[in-house]
Amino acid sequence: MKFSVRLNNDLPVGEYVRLAQAAEAAGFDQFWVSNDLFLRSAPVILTAVAQATRRIEIGTCILNPYTINPAEIAMAAATLDEYSGGRFNLGLSAGAGDFLKWVGIAQDKPRTAVVESVRAINGLLSGERVPLDGDFLRWGNEAYLRFKPLRRVPIYLGAMSPRILEAIGEIADGGLPLLFPPEHYATVRPYIEAGAARAGRDVESIDLAACVWCSIGDDRAAAIDALKEKIAYYGHAMSPLIWAELGLTREDFAPVEQAIMVEQDVEKAKALLTEPMLKIGIAGDADDLIARLEGLVAMGVRHLSLGPPLGPDPLAAIVEVGRKVIPHFRREDV
Repeated sequence: MKFSVRLNNDLPVGEYVRLAQAAEAAGFDQFWVSNDLFLRSAPVILTAVAQATRRIEIGTCILNPYTINPAEIAMAAATLDEYSGGRFNLGLSAGAGDFLKWVGIAQDKPRTAVVESVRAINGLLSGERVPLDGDFLRWGNEAYLRFKPLRRVPIYLGAMSPRILEAIGEIADGGLPLLFPPEHYATVRPYIEAGAARAGRDVESIDLAACVWCSIGDDRAAAIDALKEKIAYYGHAMSPLIWAELGLTREDFAPVEQAIMVEQDVEKAKALLTEPMLKIGIAGDADDLIARLEGLVAMGVRHLSLGPPLGPDPLAAIVEVGRKVIPHFRREDV
């Protein structure tokens, strides 16, 4: 069983160093950091993490080809992989349309943008020239890296919508499907399998990370409160597929979005969350987390990816997962 941890890019850089070192000591295999707009830069954070760790893989979850040109994404991926000694994984997708609108970017043809970007980045990281005449990318014959990459960096696709989920199966080395609620895995896997079947690929060759949100701590009320803050900030930006799984719509999150994004009143936004919205993640102690993850393992999951907020104290949560959760599932592997 593989374990990874995912964090938003909203903490001071030094905190990620401490958390990554704790995750490495706890037995996690991968350490991912998001690159959401107007927060801290994931490539900078991961450079600091790479310097402070030795074994754990690092990755972006996610970069998008609208705010960063795929040529520059390939440059960053190759450089981070070189600096980390071959430990970098590139998390890529179309981004969240609700956030892109903040900077006046229309998310046109998201699947096309992702598929063409994967093709371009794979080519560049393989040392090739990548002339393209696509619908999203139009590059000439001078599109190639002027240095030799350490390797072709694995590309993981982040996904919430059916078409990007299918693209995981078609073209990705790994997948970061967001599972809100965790049991949503049963809904998303068939899309990935369909994409793999069309491309003649074995879905078992793809590293599918079951990406859940969790908040773990001895104080259940504090754990729930920490999860509420993440749901309040990101709930309105999720996909219709996820809202439908929860029995919700975009309109249900409109008052929450108004409170947190416009009024900047976090407490009001959290108070507006309903019980169906709280099903997005897992809150409680380590035993509560194990119980929910057991259901995913029963569905065939072989990579459990634990995402923000982790807990009221993320460092304590990582240590607790390493003490209790990871050994529980790895014993089952034996």
